[in-house]
Amino acid sequence: MSKLRALFGALLLSTGLLVGFAGTAAATPPGIPSEATARSQLSALTVAAAGSMTGYSRDKFPHWITISGACDTRETVLKRDGTSVVTDSSCAATSGRWYSPYDGATWTLASDVDIDHMVPLANAWRSGAASWTTAKRQQLANDLSAPQLLAVTDNVNQSKGDQGPESWKPSLTSYWCTYAKAWTTVKYKYGLKVTSGEKSALLTMLDRC
Repeated sequence: MSKLRALFGALLLSTGLLVGFAGTAAATPPGIPSEATARSQLSALTVAAAGSMTGYSRDKFPHWITISGACDTRETVLKRDGTSVVTDSSCAATSGRWYSPYDGATWTLASDVDIDHMVPLANAWRSGAASWTTAKRQQLANDLSAPQLLAVTDNVNQSKGDQGPESWKPSLTSYWCTYAKAWTTVKYKYGLKVTSGEKSALLTMLDRC
């Protein structure tokens, strides 16, 4: 499937004109709380201005790490979030289907899929991770127990970059509730701060629940 066709399908899906174009349901990452829990977690987060990017490097958040055998974190998430995923002896996905809940597109090539950090590493740095140990930053970057990692369309992930929900949201508004709950619980788990604009955006998205 070409990216143009997938993006067109996502547009139709988001407007309700097409059902089932993607051909599969989105995998749900682990650890997504209820709306009530997410609201409680959000209210407990410290609100503060974003910190400095001084000293930031993705290398300070070691990823992807070996999870099991030959499989690293990316390959583990590809298998978790995909359908009928086949891997070779080095754990690389050779076939499968991946549905991106951000835009409603489905891919059959692993190279078209990125593993998104729900809370981007640079955002985490600005909101508290700058003072962490490397071990804790590695935990965040490879966390399979929280909704921190998700297989999504590569260029959609790239458009998100390190932006928070105050400046970037999934194009599918039907996913806003899940996105806000996931973002909030990751920040809560790691004791990260939120900006006032970020908190306001999260509350708006939780209102979609």
